Amino acid sequence: MSVSRYAYRQRGHGNLFPADAQQNLPEEQFSHGLRRIAAVEASKGSFGEAVEAVLRAFTAAPQVEVGKRQLEDLVRRAAADFDAFYAQPERPAVPAEAVLALSFDGKGIVMRPEALRPGTAAAAARATKKLATRLSKGEKANRKLMAEVAAVFDVAPVPRTPEDILAPSEDKQRPAPHATGKWVTASVALDMDTVIAQGSPRRSGATRSTAAPGWPSLTATTTNSGTCENMPAPVTWNSSPSWTSSMCWSISGEPLGASIRKETPRLRPGSGRKATASHLTPQQRKPADACADYLHRKRAYLDYPTALERGWPIATGVIEGTCRNLVKDRMDITGARWGLDSAEAVLQLRALRSNGDFDRYWPFHLTQEQHRVHASRYLGELIPRPH
Repeated sequence: MSVSRYAYRQRGHGNLFPADAQQNLPEEQFSHGLRRIAAVEASKGSFGEAVEAVLRAFTAAPQVEVGKRQLEDLVRRAAADFDAFYAQPERPAVPAEAVLALSFDGKGIVMRPEALRPGTAAAAARATKKLATRLSKGEKANRKLMAEVAAVFDVAPVPRTPEDILAPSEDKQRPAPHATGKWVTASVALDMDTVIAQGSPRRSGATRSTAAPGWPSLTATTTNSGTCENMPAPVTWNSSPSWTSSMCWSISGEPLGASIRKETPRLRPGSGRKATASHLTPQQRKPADACADYLHRKRAYLDYPTALERGWPIATGVIEGTCRNLVKDRMDITGARWGLDSAEAVLQLRALRSNGDFDRYWPFHLTQEQHRVHASRYLGELIPRPH
């Protein structure tokens, strides 16, 4: 079907169609409604499945045809206002007694060769595989780009002791802190410093505690006004050195869990001395030495007694779950190879849906689209109403 409408014309300039601007018609041939369906479906499953879902939604309009590359372009357009949406000053309220926790980690995504960083691409070009069908031990494919993942959440403080942490589940007297008000994001285009800066202002007015697995230092935190300051924040380095170390001391016939509960409270930098006293072989003491070195290097971030006394969270469950739900479940499906722009758009759409913000984002996106595509072309951004 074709329709006619008034056009404003001037030599040397493109036509202006006020009716198009009033209706906020998109630049491409596909409607914003179709774009929305594409965005939701592509954030849930493969692009091929998203194409099928779009065609099913428009069975009453058999003339609608959309290809996989067209759908990818729609998805990138749909995520265009992610940063602007979250740059708005409105922030959710935080209970006065809440502890603010920021947790960061990374998750690799298999990329197409042209999307790799120069160093990774060069390493992939130099690599030679020992076997034709698979990688041997110690070999790397050099085909992944790290998605930097952030989770910001609130917890009510729950003071605990090491015994509370190490007790079997059925014997725990005090539960771990429970995360509420979680906000997540992930990016393959931005570095971790930028992702931290994005996550830091998401809350204001709460006591500040930080959990940073996989990140050696953190100098960005937020003030009560929500602005980012270059000032130290209390950091807890979450990892599993106790697991590795306890495996060294575990004796034959003793359950590994029991060994961890027994040895963890005694772990200190310099645990290699116990390896010597236990007459471990060089191969047996290798992980013990690695664990002791790790504890020594990270001792500034291992103030677990203070964290437990104040009831701060020390576990990595929230960020590990975010890496799985936000990144792995969609980006790591069989056969997926990503371009940089498509990967970033899908991660942003998944973050919006995980945060429960997609329904608020979409009207914001349509308003931004009208400004970009139409209003910005008119004097004073005033769109005339055609007769």
